[in-house]
Amino acid sequence: MTANITAHPARWWKALDDRKVRCLLCPRACVIPQDESGFCSVRKNVGGKLYSLSYGRPVALNVDPIEKKPLAEFLPGSRTFSLGTFGCNLNCSFCQNDSLSRGAYSGVFFGRCFPPEKIVELTLANNCPSVAFTYNEPTVFAEYAIDIALLAHEQGLKTVLVSNGYITPLAAQDLYPQIDAANIDMKGFSEEFYLSMTESSLKPVLTAIKRLYDAGTHLEITNLVIPGKNDSRELISAWLDWVEANLNKQVPLHFSAFFPAYKYHSSPRTPKSTLLQIKEYAISRGFTAVCLGNI
Repeated sequence: MTANITAHPARWWKALDDRKVRCLLCPRACVIPQDESGFCSVRKNVGGKLYSLSYGRPVALNVDPIEKKPLAEFLPGSRTFSLGTFGCNLNCSFCQNDSLSRGAYSGVFFGRCFPPEKIVELTLANNCPSVAFTYNEPTVFAEYAIDIALLAHEQGLKTVLVSNGYITPLAAQDLYPQIDAANIDMKGFSEEFYLSMTESSLKPVLTAIKRLYDAGTHLEITNLVIPGKNDSRELISAWLDWVEANLNKQVPLHFSAFFPAYKYHSSPRTPKSTLLQIKEYAISRGFTAVCLGNI
């Protein structure tokens, strides 16, 4: 494997002893030995330097309604040119798109390249006013997203980020200013949930959400509601408390139904009644944009 053929130089890392590197893209801070990849599987140490395997190599390209992201109040009724790669920096046992999040590059995927200018060209050709970084976790292809966003903005296009928000402030300060609208997936409002169900932490996600809000980025937030895991009135109430205290009651909140997927089949599909009760409760507290999904 040669870096100049199969990978693009990564940002946000530092060299360590014994030709190891530490990735500084997300809070995992992976220490990666030579010829190995980090937790996300798409950032690889080649010769003591970190490279992005996913740069220029989307494995999913589609034109979607903007509402599918989901975004309820950003360019409503429009279509967005959507792209995703392999890789994710969380390990959600309930992942709804594990073919991408846990996928890995090999064979044909290394031979198919879409440079940033090609993505912008396709966005314009499909008459889409925006390009969306979505499907898998865009943080793991942040270099690619930034370069696409810079060219997209030159053409008057908007940029959309659909993300888990698990990112370091160092990387966020480079990626987030290039984003016009974001939907952040807040998995469940407790550290215990994040640790047991995603092998990560809630705190960095809340920091990312606040950063986007404070920057004036159009922000919407999704919570996949899993029966018996993150659907209690206590957790929902605590989440709404946090939004009220740190954001505002006009931020669109999406509550989506879970269905058994990937490694987690212990909970049933979320009843429609559960989502309706959450919506009624949020509205009773003064939240003005409560949306339900997957029902």
